[in-house]
Amino acid sequence: MTVSRRRGGFTLIELLVVIAIIAVLVGLLLPAVQAAREAARRSSCKNNLRQIGLAVHGYHDTNNVLPPSGQLVVGTPFTSYSAHARILPFIEQSNLYDLVAFNTGYASQPTVTQQRIPIYLCPSEVRDEPRVGTPTHYPVNYGASVGTWLAFDPNIGKSGDGAFGINSRVSFAGIRDGLTNTVGFVEVKAYQPALRNSGVPTGANVAPPANPADIAGYGGSFATDWSHTEWVNGEVLQTGATTAFPPNTLIPYVTGGQTYDVDFTAQRLGNSTTMQTYLVVTSRSYHAGGVHVMLMDGSARFVGASISQVVWRALGTRAGGEVTGEY
Repeated sequence: MTVSRRRGGFTLIELLVVIAIIAVLVGLLLPAVQAAREAARRSSCKNNLRQIGLAVHGYHDTNNVLPPSGQLVVGTPFTSYSAHARILPFIEQSNLYDLVAFNTGYASQPTVTQQRIPIYLCPSEVRDEPRVGTPTHYPVNYGASVGTWLAFDPNIGKSGDGAFGINSRVSFAGIRDGLTNTVGFVEVKAYQPALRNSGVPTGANVAPPANPADIAGYGGSFATDWSHTEWVNGEVLQTGATTAFPPNTLIPYVTGGQTYDVDFTAQRLGNSTTMQTYLVVTSRSYHAGGVHVMLMDGSARFVGASISQVVWRALGTRAGGEVTGEY
């Protein structure tokens, strides 16, 4: 007698149902996983700024002044190291700091310029990669605030109205608006397009632009992938920021049929002995809704992109006498 046995298994319909259920579960879980990852990246980014804040305070305790954002001898090319380089010993980078020759300038020190400094990079940065060249540089995601929009006037040696500046020797006592009411470092995006060296505007005490669209009218030499690609460089386009416009404001510039979100400098530092360096270098981040900032008391907080232009500019000045209130 032959006994027939039926082999167990899934039918096609059962298999399709299982696959559909798995797809639904993945669809439900993926946003939660992505949200958790972004929360972790935000926390890490905020902690980076706290560490920078501690380093700034450590530098001030040692030197009784804040680190300058760069040093310039008027009439000579600018190759000065950034504030980021000056606080290296206070972020556990003393060995790298010992290699820095501040009197020589960064251009001849590729061993230093190509170093990746983890604390200077937001984990959400999409281009965490070196900018290969002569020398090779590594980008940065936190810019020192030089104020509203003037960086330096070579005629009188005047730096901007922010906490950090070219040739500045500002102490905590000089931040008369209060450490809790003054922005120190802010998030910036690496490899940002830029307009450079139009020579416009020029002259003393030029008011900052009222609208982002005004920037395109100044013109200049356009460069893609330019700003915040060199953590060693004291140029504001590289390691600084201004508060002319609130965080994540689009600064539009159209070329080749494409609209770019740009940074701007009227005159790069060291290129003129008479023309002022005005800049719009906007705080930007990959975090939805705003940017992280370090206040001069060393704390870090998230500031929404909806903050008013008046309040944001007030936070950028060290001694403007403004009352910021809640933001």
